[in-house]
Amino acid sequence: MQSILRLDVAGQPRGWISAQEAVSAYARGDVIWGIGDPLPPVFGGIQRLTGLRSRIDLQPIIALQGRVLRSFSPPLCNRTLFRRDDYRCLYCGQQHTRGELTRDHVMPTSRGGLDRWENVVAACRRCNWQKDNMTPEEADMPLLAVPFRPNSFEWHFLAKERILADQMEYLSRQFNAERDWAN
Repeated sequence: MQSILRLDVAGQPRGWISAQEAVSAYARGDVIWGIGDPLPPVFGGIQRLTGLRSRIDLQPIIALQGRVLRSFSPPLCNRTLFRRDDYRCLYCGQQHTRGELTRDHVMPTSRGGLDRWENVVAACRRCNWQKDNMTPEEADMPLLAVPFRPNSFEWHFLAKERILADQMEYLSRQFNAERDWAN
């Protein structure tokens, strides 16, 4: 079943939840507002006294009660990194499968580089091996794009394989720039 984009009361993405978790949130009264075209309704049991069947209409994006977090630090993992870089080696420019890519540190960790979004790129095994323990300039392998930290909206897009049009429209309004992977 389709995942629901969970927002805080300020409209910031806070994660993806299952339809079943969303039904529970609706039943508890935790849903403050929702947007998007309604998903197919979820039916429950039949009430003994009235004979009416319970029904909950889900929306693809819901805001839940709770506190507003001031910041979001997108976790770095290869899956979202490779999606950010469009499954493309940022040295040779060729697209690869996930299994053919590696995480390369632009400034090698052995030389003080950190394992963070702004210092890592997707690289094919051949280019990663060729670059070795050098910077792109030292290896004469210029980067094809500048590595960047995705904002909360971009990261929630990158973290999910299948997104509904309403969810994509909501998230993409807050992307920092035009992204090839967002089309």
